[in-house]
Order: sequence, then C-alpha cells, then structure tokens
Amino acid sequence: MAAGFLRHLSGGAVEVRSAGSMPADQINPVAVEAMLEVGIDIRAERPKVLTTDAVQASDVVVTMGCGDACPVFPGTRYEDWELDDPAGQGIDAVRPIREEIRARVLGLLDGLGIPPVPAEAARVPRERDRP
Repeated sequence: MAAGFLRHLSGGAVEVRSAGSMPADQINPVAVEAMLEVGIDIRAERPKVLTTDAVQASDVVVTMGCGDACPVFPGTRYEDWELDDPAGQGIDAVRPIREEIRARVLGLLDGLGIPPVPAEAARVPRERDRP
C-alpha cells in the first residue's frame, strides 16, 4: 500500500522499490481492495525479496518492522513505520491502516520537498466510474 501511495502521490517524482525480508506469496487481496477504493490499483504488484543492492541504491528506506533482517548502510536515511499488519484482517480493519499509510507517505513527501499531486489529478478512475 505504501508503494502504491508513493508512486501515485509523487506523480512519478520518486522511484519506488517495494520488497520485504520475508515476502508473502501474493499481495494481500484485502489491501488490493482497500487501495482500489481510493483509486489506486496495485493488482499487478508481486511480493519481492529485499536485496542488499536495492537498499544500497536507495536514498530513503522505509521499513515496517524489518528489524535486524534489513541491511543498513551509512548515508542512507531509514524510517521504521510501526503499523498494524493488514494480513488476515477484513476490509474494515484495513481501511484505517491504509489511511495511516497515506498520512505517512504524505509526510515523507513533505520531508523530501516533493509536493503531492493534487487529489483530482492523481485520481485514477475505477472500473465502475468509467462510462
């Protein structure tokens, strides 16, 4: 969800790499549904293993409970976002997690000096919104 928001709200101004130290077999379908509700389609995403090269090539690394499993390099900015895990939760529980992630992504963009794309311009029409 964070990668989806970052790609979407940055309007492509940020190169996003999304990976995990122990990724699942598939993207959480409830997270996909929650993101579709706000017009962001992450269905094409696939879980990937976090590589040392990816971390080393990044200016900012956002972790979510990665702990000692994530490589650390001098000169790289790290942020650990403690969030509830949406895995195994229903849509009503995932929506507030989605909104917390959106708020944190907006804060990250602000800290990077990147204005978010206006909501109207960033909105991706959902299938049911199309004629």
